[in-house]
Amino acid sequence: MIKANDITRKSWIEYDKETDFPIQNIPFGAFKLKNQQIHLGSIIGNTIISLSRLEELGYFESISIKKNTFHNAINLNPFLQQGKAIWRVVRDRIADLFDQKNTELQNREDHKKDVLFKTDEVTLIMPIQIGDYTDFYSSKDHAMNVGKMFRDPENALLPNWTHLPVGYHGRASSIVISGTNIKRPCGQILPKNEKLPIFSKSKLLDFELEMAFITGQGKELGQVISTEEAENYIFGLCLFNDWSARDIQKFEYVPLGPFLGKSFASSMSPWIVTLDALELFRVKGEEQNPKVLPYLQYQGNKNYDINLEVFIQPKNQELATKVSQSNYKYMYWNMCQQLAHHTINGCNINAGDLMASGTISGPEEHEYGSMLELSWAGTKEVQLINNENRKFLKDNDTVIMKAFSQNKNIKIGFGEVKNQIIS
Repeated sequence: MIKANDITRKSWIEYDKETDFPIQNIPFGAFKLKNQQIHLGSIIGNTIISLSRLEELGYFESISIKKNTFHNAINLNPFLQQGKAIWRVVRDRIADLFDQKNTELQNREDHKKDVLFKTDEVTLIMPIQIGDYTDFYSSKDHAMNVGKMFRDPENALLPNWTHLPVGYHGRASSIVISGTNIKRPCGQILPKNEKLPIFSKSKLLDFELEMAFITGQGKELGQVISTEEAENYIFGLCLFNDWSARDIQKFEYVPLGPFLGKSFASSMSPWIVTLDALELFRVKGEEQNPKVLPYLQYQGNKNYDINLEVFIQPKNQELATKVSQSNYKYMYWNMCQQLAHHTINGCNINAGDLMASGTISGPEEHEYGSMLELSWAGTKEVQLINNENRKFLKDNDTVIMKAFSQNKNIKIGFGEVKNQIIS
């Protein structure tokens, strides 16, 4: 039993029952105050908690974290380096501090002024320093859809796809936080029925509905992480929008794969939800056929039931249209397999590495995780509630992604990743 997951626990911080962040969640992030001071933090309901101040005031002295894990730190990497046992004991300690039965901090008004903040008093910032970024291609429905559109519909999956988690190394420096504007990229595009490319802004700008996991410190170069060990090296998950310029990508990707059509921006949600917090939402994954090689085989339920939603909000419109409703459980290749495959050649993994799922699509049309699929390569229109239509994204559109797991007892959410496209 993970203590922080106790569904009977109640907090002395008040919050709505529909919040993404009950006391059983306790995600991790970072924020700035108006004086630009950086804090590492967590959140319960709509109350931001400064872990930096909690450490400074001595509230973590009963547990064996390294000095300045949070206080004077500018990102979560020092925390991630300490491993799963420390991640769990810190989360348990936070849950205990904010339990309604615990008066240790509850009755210290002087300390609460330093520790607790309203959401409008802070600016959420990038919570980790991302060293390396890998993007997988692990949703079978998405891979099938792309194969049907651009290759032989009868042989939509390439021969390697059911044997290994396909992936590529992306650009870590252009990963941005929710709230950052996304500038429409330029590049070489080959117009239809033409032989020579033109230089142009992307006309086929798209979102990709993904999730990403963040790692702790892995093993040394030359060693491998097995599927059995993998969860010990995975800190948690965030929402991820891997923006894609389809027309730039189409001309450039042969033979080496994605480049300028992907590296201009990817965006992530600011709160990282731990694997521990998602323990109640484990589900069985899809049966893998053909049988995978031994190093990719695993035991137990390694997929997670996480509802995913995408909204498009045009400029000057109060209402956003839900255009996609998918689920993380549709992943064919799970996180443990992805990490095991990533390291099978001896590749080292560092604290703060980010690994994205690839676009997550379900079997039904409303579950497709990109405009490429929703418009079926531009042959259909997606209707918005203001009677506008989209095949791909327009300037000033805001794309909002949300994610949450929920059962009859508890809701564990991720907040949102929200970005506006600018010209």
